Amino acid sequence: MINFKGSRFEQEIILTNVYWYLRYALSYRDLEEMATDRGLEVDHSSIQRWVVKFTPKLEESFRKKKRPVGSSWRMDETYVKVKGKWKYLYRSVDKEGNTIDYLLTAKRNLNAAKRFFKKSIKSNGTPEKINIDKSGSNKAAIEAINKENDTTIEIRQCKYLNNIIEQDHRFVKKIIRPMLGFKSFWSASITLAGIEVVRMIKKGQLLRQDNCTLNSYQQFLSLA
Repeated sequence: MINFKGSRFEQEIILTNVYWYLRYALSYRDLEEMATDRGLEVDHSSIQRWVVKFTPKLEESFRKKKRPVGSSWRMDETYVKVKGKWKYLYRSVDKEGNTIDYLLTAKRNLNAAKRFFKKSIKSNGTPEKINIDKSGSNKAAIEAINKENDTTIEIRQCKYLNNIIEQDHRFVKKIIRPMLGFKSFWSASITLAGIEVVRMIKKGQLLRQDNCTLNSYQQFLSLA
């Protein structure tokens, strides 16, 4: 359970604002205006603090209840602007489109790719095969992991198979567009993780017995 003691606002108000920010293409000032329209005096900076404070705990709760993913992965990177500079968001989905994992990195190289694959495997198990683009660093990273762990992950580099992950990037891009770039790498990592959690809930990746009776918003609240 997440501790909301000491908060000025009720738990549901806090979580609702966090959910709206992570789910819809809204800025913090948009949310401040929406709160005012509902008779609540909430400063946009307070909502920002809620997102940064509670999102890691919500992500941790989600990971404990995440549905297993398939063994055929599609991996790709996309770009995210942080402090005016482009950073790299590594992401992967299985062949059904379920999100496997994600990692924001400062660089796009062998070490970054290895970190991503190790994180993904630790959380989701070793895949049978991974489809990547023509990136030499991604291929080298999988080869290194195979050698270090005596695994036999098959490497594919088929462009059309990665259409599903490239399409999935668009959801993240749509949500972060009103944010006009992140001010710090730390807050960017947290916010992107929250966006991914909400996206996975929308995909039905939260393992619950009552999933059929709860909508996405209610499932998000249940993480607390």
